[in-house]
Formats: sequence, C-alpha cells, structure tokens
Amino acid sequence: MSVMLEGVKDRPFIPTEYVVRLARTPWERAGYHALRREVFCAEQHVFSEDDQDAIDAVAIPIIAACCIAGMPDRIVGAVRIHEAEPGVWRGSRLAVHADHRKLGRIGAELIRMAVSTAHGLGATRFLAQVQEQNVLFFRRLHWKSLGVITLHGLLHHDMEANLSRYPAHGQDQTWLLRPQPRLRQVA
Repeated sequence: MSVMLEGVKDRPFIPTEYVVRLARTPWERAGYHALRREVFCAEQHVFSEDDQDAIDAVAIPIIAACCIAGMPDRIVGAVRIHEAEPGVWRGSRLAVHADHRKLGRIGAELIRMAVSTAHGLGATRFLAQVQEQNVLFFRRLHWKSLGVITLHGLLHHDMEANLSRYPAHGQDQTWLLRPQPRLRQVA
C-alpha cells in the first residue's frame, strides 16, 4: 500500500535528540563558526562577512548538535563564554538555527550550559549583551537588565544572570531530548 504524504518534502528534519557541549572537535568548531556567520551575517546582517573578533581567541565555544542514532550530526546552536576580568564572565554570540528555534529549549539549554560552566570555573558574575527582541526570553531564565545600550546599530540590554539559578558544574556536555507527541490510540 502506498501513502501520499503531502508537504513532507518542505518540512525540515527535526531530530528527537540533541547534545549541548563544549565544542571539542574540528568539525564542531567549524559548524559553530558557520552557524554564527549564517545567523549574524546572512540572516540578521549585523556583520558583513564574518562575526569573529579578538574574543574568539580566548572564548570557550559551546555547541548544540542534533543527533542521529545517538551521534552528533549537525551544529544547530552556538554560544561562547569568556572571563572578561577575574570572576566576571561574559556570554555572547548566542545563535540557534532557524529550523530549530521553535523547539524553545535549545537556546535555554545553551544559556544554562554557558552560565553553569562559567560558574564552575569561578564566575561570581555572568553578563551578556542581549538583543532587544530576546530580553523577555532571558528574563524568564532568571536574568535582569542592567540598562539599554546600542551595539552594531541595534538595541541591546546589558543583562546579568542570577547565578543561584545556575548551579556550578564541571560537565562538558548535556543531552536534550525533544518531547515527542503522544500517539492517540484508536479503539
């Protein structure tokens, strides 16, 4: 029996499993930079050709990868962290591939991994400059705005994470499983 599935070819593949971890292989680092270029250069036009800067030389890159058969397959999320001054850490360049933003948990898990990792490395404060459209999302994740600034011609908020909500850890990865819809039983 043959079944015609309308609209399937236009829908992106959404995996059931993701891993969020410190980027540790050359392909993960390449995917991390490619995703940042896609989001900040091609999509948002914040930068013209590349978003890399001097911070990349000292930053710890963190990625979210979708998995196939339990193995990371494609980088779909990225963020970087660095110690700006003793005890004060910053996160920046948070990016999630457009096809994976509706899941709602990838960005939050990248933020959790970033802040908890920095906390485990001695952070007493964790700051980020957050684009205006993402401020409410960060507030829901226990961040507060310290004021409005303009960066690259866009409104941002200087924001600070409530470290008590992000326990320090030394994990280099976490798994994020996407909840699957329940199949209805037909009697």
